[in-house]
Amino acid sequence: MKIAFDAKRFFHNTSGLGNYSRDLVRILSQYEPDNEYLLLNKNKSERGKDILERPNVEFVETSKGNFSRQFKMGKDAQKQGADIFHGLSGELPLKWDKKPIKKIVTIHDLIFVRYPQYYSFFDRKIHFWKFRKAAEMADKIIAISEQTKRDIIQFLKVPETKIEVIYQGCHKAFKEQQSPDFIQVTQDKFKLSERFILNVGTIEDRKNLLNIVKAIHETNIPLVVVGRKTKYYQKIADFLKKNKMENQILFLEGVSMDELAVIYKLADIFVYPSFFEGFGIPVIEALFSKTVVVTSNTSCLPEAGGPDSVYIDPNNYVDIRAKIKFLWENASERKRREEKGFEFVQKFNDEPIAKELMNLYQKII
Repeated sequence: MKIAFDAKRFFHNTSGLGNYSRDLVRILSQYEPDNEYLLLNKNKSERGKDILERPNVEFVETSKGNFSRQFKMGKDAQKQGADIFHGLSGELPLKWDKKPIKKIVTIHDLIFVRYPQYYSFFDRKIHFWKFRKAAEMADKIIAISEQTKRDIIQFLKVPETKIEVIYQGCHKAFKEQQSPDFIQVTQDKFKLSERFILNVGTIEDRKNLLNIVKAIHETNIPLVVVGRKTKYYQKIADFLKKNKMENQILFLEGVSMDELAVIYKLADIFVYPSFFEGFGIPVIEALFSKTVVVTSNTSCLPEAGGPDSVYIDPNNYVDIRAKIKFLWENASERKRREEKGFEFVQKFNDEPIAKELMNLYQKII
């Protein structure tokens, strides 16, 4: 079987959609090696270079011209003899020729519909049009959670029979054991405390970092935050300055995957009070790292966190504080939940996800 992918995110996104794209191609090429995997884009980058070196993965430069991704990429896949075209980020090309090819699109979330205040009017309209068009054209839609499936049915008016839920995994670094030397080097490099709680993700309104900061106000619990800053960061900075908390929180950017994996493993608690997620990869990363999770009782986060994570109301920083303090002060309870969480997260391992993807591909051919 020959499968073509829209590889724009594979080559050019550092997190989120980029990680999903690279992990999907990585696990398919490893566990389903008899197929050919074509990465279509106008150029490539250093990202995913190790995956592209595999004998069953090939880069295909798309035809030149304006809007080639929308108008030429699909036809390029057909010229290559692809059996399936898989759009990895909610989009499919708009133009195709008559040669038969099956179309699959992965839709990660419809947050721009649920939380329009986080997006410009123009972005909302463009996103909605592209997603609806892709959903109409696709033979099958992959939703990355049951929550996203419900949203696709509700907002895009897609029949349930057209949608398959296939969870995503996470980068292999979180499943590996880094060497003691590398752990020490990472700890020294970032000047990490002996004990700390952790938050990972873009520093934006929806991720709700401010309520973590409020939760640890008037405690001595150190917080490490790994993520890109947006204008929302100023709200955090203002609160920290007003309450003289600057030394309680460490902000990190430019962290490699292996370093991040170490930071997760060193953390006592991972706190993720996001208001809404399509899936919540950081929760999976924490569980694979054997770190107990405190996360929201909303959207898909209980799907990702499983029965032994601790759930909070993301609007209530007093609730967040109580749950953090309970775990911070109870090592045996942390350990119990870490072990149970690690058992639960095995369902998000590479091999079962690769098998589900291949079953779907074979079903539509």
